[in-house]
Amino acid sequence: MEKGYHFNTNCLHSGYEPKNGEPRVLPIIQSTTFKYDSSKEMAQLFDLEKDGYFYTRLQNPTNDAVAAKIAALEGGVAAVLTSSGQAASFFSIFNIASSGDHIISGSKIYGGTFNLFNVTMKKLGIDFTFIDPDDLEENISRAFKPNTKAVFAETLANPTLEVLDIEKLAKIAHSHGVPLIVDNTFPTPVNCRPIEFGADIVTHSTTKYMDGHAATVGGVIVDSGNFDWTRNDKFPGLTTPDKSYHGVTYTERFGETAYITKVVSQLMRDIGCVPSPQNSFLLNLGLETLFLRVERHCQNALQIAKYLSDSNKISWVNYPSLPGNKYYDLAKKYMPGGTSGVISFGITGGQMAAEKFTDSLKLASIVTHVADCRTCLLHPASTTHRQLSKQELAKSGVTPDLIRLSVGIEYVEDIINDISQALSKV
Repeated sequence: MEKGYHFNTNCLHSGYEPKNGEPRVLPIIQSTTFKYDSSKEMAQLFDLEKDGYFYTRLQNPTNDAVAAKIAALEGGVAAVLTSSGQAASFFSIFNIASSGDHIISGSKIYGGTFNLFNVTMKKLGIDFTFIDPDDLEENISRAFKPNTKAVFAETLANPTLEVLDIEKLAKIAHSHGVPLIVDNTFPTPVNCRPIEFGADIVTHSTTKYMDGHAATVGGVIVDSGNFDWTRNDKFPGLTTPDKSYHGVTYTERFGETAYITKVVSQLMRDIGCVPSPQNSFLLNLGLETLFLRVERHCQNALQIAKYLSDSNKISWVNYPSLPGNKYYDLAKKYMPGGTSGVISFGITGGQMAAEKFTDSLKLASIVTHVADCRTCLLHPASTTHRQLSKQELAKSGVTPDLIRLSVGIEYVEDIINDISQALSKV
């Protein structure tokens, strides 16, 4: 964060500081290209010898300002925006792993991420082992191989809401010489700052709470700048000359920002997945109210979790901030201000009762989304996780009766009344 300012102030002011006579609101630089007066100046940019912009697929002033704000909020040294959260997850791994390498991932992660790792990236020759982050340290350590390049997990699992013991997993990863990559989408840096607990790389689907209004799809990767990529020979892409970029060695040229520089100059160059400046502008508007919205999401969700717990039509409720929850103590340690607005629960009567309940709601919407300012919900087993087998569903913690409720910022009694009338139909 900017020195001297509170987190909430940085939500508004980090990343962009207008000079005399410049726009007060971050401008949209909706241009693919940038003009220079000489070929020499342009050549210096291509050689990474000078800072500047030449093509928006790599860098854009609007995108970079928003990325810098998120880096400040997470306590990182650099960040890069991507066109989706899936792209952020992919790039975070692919930046340091290639065919023949191995990654350890928590098993209880977003279904789309699980499929990305377990199917698509395996086709690229990257092998994944899925572990239970709650397992004993010695059991997790057995999953490591000589070619393991990173550990990946979610701070708050989607949709099963397990709270990650960040310090524990960081300790294990570092003892094996690899970084811990953490998806912090649900808590956001308002509620959890994983870098402070040892995480090295932080990702987000900015589509969720950061945007907050279901208006833009996007992602971000934040580098803590703390991991020493030169400590062993596991990361040649960062520590040896890049033949595709004039032989630059990223760790030598860029130091603590080597990881993000490689994402931008190599992966964005070759693969793309860059957000439009218009989307970044809208994301920034969401970030300006992030601290206000997340607080209300959490307040509403806790009230609704308590209401659901008292209903005889609800078989179970999972909300880490609810006293008595399995992860209550971990949540208080890592997310003392609250976890998120997301609750998972089961309807007595199983899947058919769950479908009847969801179909009877009037205020809450059935959508393939979460973390909207409006209340919404989903039945993951038949939607986001439907590509998984029964065995994979069980391993990821997604039961047939599970409903993921994303509590919005509406007046809480209106949300409760909607739930009440829907339950009366079950």
